[in-house]
Amino acid sequence: MTTLYVSHPAALDHAVPDGHPERPDRIRAIERVLENERFAGLVRTLAPRADAAVATLVHPSDYVEAIVAAAPTEGLVAIDSDTLLSPGTLEATLRAVGGAVMAVDAVMAGECANAFVAMRPPGHHAERTRGMGFCLFNHAAIAARHARVKHGAARVALVDWDVHHGNGSQDIFWDDGAVMYASTHQMPLFPGSGAVSERGAKNTIVNVPLRPGDDGAVFREAFEAGILARVAAFEPDVIVISAGFDAHHLDPLANLRLTEADFGWATRKLIEVADRHAKGRLVSVLEGGYSLDGLGRSVSAHVDALMGR
Repeated sequence: MTTLYVSHPAALDHAVPDGHPERPDRIRAIERVLENERFAGLVRTLAPRADAAVATLVHPSDYVEAIVAAAPTEGLVAIDSDTLLSPGTLEATLRAVGGAVMAVDAVMAGECANAFVAMRPPGHHAERTRGMGFCLFNHAAIAARHARVKHGAARVALVDWDVHHGNGSQDIFWDDGAVMYASTHQMPLFPGSGAVSERGAKNTIVNVPLRPGDDGAVFREAFEAGILARVAAFEPDVIVISAGFDAHHLDPLANLRLTEADFGWATRKLIEVADRHAKGRLVSVLEGGYSLDGLGRSVSAHVDALMGR
């Protein structure tokens, strides 16, 4: 099973203040783990820089233009208290967009079985017209919409296991019956959305909230019954994962107690669904994960599973 790994050094240039959890060391932690010889079979490529217009697949052009215009040449510009633009941010987020789109192109063309895009900042909190929660452009949502527009995918499943609910992805696809957004997340927790009752205009929003303290056994039961069954019934042509690893028990920003083995299990389960319904086509896009140790362990398990181990 060929797995494409997409990243770029520009991910390190999105600067944040000291103490900010969404820091460049997250990418360094991933790179260190993937240097292990067990990952020598990864097909590695650099994320291309997308034109900003690609972001208009899910964001209005005036929002995209405002983000581009706000990008500073020095210092930091705050979108909100924890969502920042530095001189390197625009390049980083446009390469994150480009990497996500490239991964979809490669998977849909059969050039690889699946792909993992490790870029920052994350994206799933970015709503149609508002950046928040560290996020500016919603890279996973762009990937899902690109699969529809460029490759004619009739149905796309966007599965989000980040510990924080992807309010941005839910907002973007609320009225879109061709994209199923399915999320498991801790609740209550930032951003406050993600109740079971939030189902979308066409019943294609699936929220399976977990309680603080829930462990891997609870997660697996909820994921199997609440997420996998719905995604399989949807019969997607491709699956996109918003792969946040902050539900790991070491993570400082939440209170779930997952281990890296749980992320490997969830990955393999989604691969099974992709194999049955989507010719194996699956693209994973990095979201959160703020314990460097937990992130490294989780990515290792995730990529192991993508590679068929």
